[in-house]
Amino acid sequence: MIQDKIVVGISQGDINGISYEIIIKALMDPRIYDFCVPVVYGSAKVAAYHRKALNIANFSFNNVRNADEANVKRANIVNCLDDNIRVELGKSTQIAGEASFLSLQIAVKELKEKKLDVLVTGPINKDNIQSEKFKFPGHTEYLTKEAGADDSLMLMISENLKIGVVTGHIPISQVPQAITVDAILKKLRILNKSLIQDFRIRKPKIALLGLNPHAGDNSLLGREEVDIIIPAIEIAKSENIMVFGPYPADGFFGSDSFKKFDAILAMYHDQGLVPFKALAFGTGVNYTAGLNIIRTSPGHGTAFELAGLNQASEDSFRNAIYLACDIFRNRKEYLEISKNPLQHHEISENE
Repeated sequence: MIQDKIVVGISQGDINGISYEIIIKALMDPRIYDFCVPVVYGSAKVAAYHRKALNIANFSFNNVRNADEANVKRANIVNCLDDNIRVELGKSTQIAGEASFLSLQIAVKELKEKKLDVLVTGPINKDNIQSEKFKFPGHTEYLTKEAGADDSLMLMISENLKIGVVTGHIPISQVPQAITVDAILKKLRILNKSLIQDFRIRKPKIALLGLNPHAGDNSLLGREEVDIIIPAIEIAKSENIMVFGPYPADGFFGSDSFKKFDAILAMYHDQGLVPFKALAFGTGVNYTAGLNIIRTSPGHGTAFELAGLNQASEDSFRNAIYLACDIFRNRKEYLEISKNPLQHHEISENE
């Protein structure tokens, strides 16, 4: 922290998409500087290109060599790229992919060096970022490795909704094999712990969705619920995790049952993200739970079709900054409370 403000690292994302637009628009809000110090990892030249394309005149970045030099009252930028880099709005290019990774790599390095308190990642193109150095389906998997964690949880968050997924960025054909008792339990444990320490929910209630239509209809439409999901629920309950289900996904969201729970764990990517984005696309945030670092991102992609048109909303990105800072404070408070818990004292019948 710098002067009691949270230092927020921001990786630039894809230079040909809407990332710089949403970053600049979010950082034009003066309220941001009341509680955090933003440090963008990217290029002052690329930022200037986007400002000109968007006709934004009343904003500029403060150039610094690293987060230690950040001005607490300004939007700061660490130059990571060659000044000759070419911006091609709306196009997926190899150069943009390389720039995305370089920005992310340097931001993560400073995060691990404790120069940053949290990381907010701009949207990348999962195809053009692939290289010998980045062979991951997305941010979540890369950051899990960099954090030295065995597992993590992609958790989508809006004001009234938290949805995680057991299986993330894998082909749908591989989902049934990946759904195991152990896999479900790992994600449930991460989710339960995150709800307690990151969101300060004392006794979280978690809903678990089924894999098959109608949650299998008593094995008529598949046995995964009976053979895998229900046994996982029973084990989780024995560990004092308040989990309920399995619920058929269609009826669960159609009947507003999701409002009765603190969080939902879906079986696969689209089962969780389709209803989430239908309900909270413009404001939702992606959070990587289960790591010793804090990372959030907007709940949308590069939106190449909107690049340079000044039509992208910064709401989701702004919410990602707010959420990262909230989680940082919640974790700090949780650690302080947990440091010296009250000693357990057994009372005998004679006392």
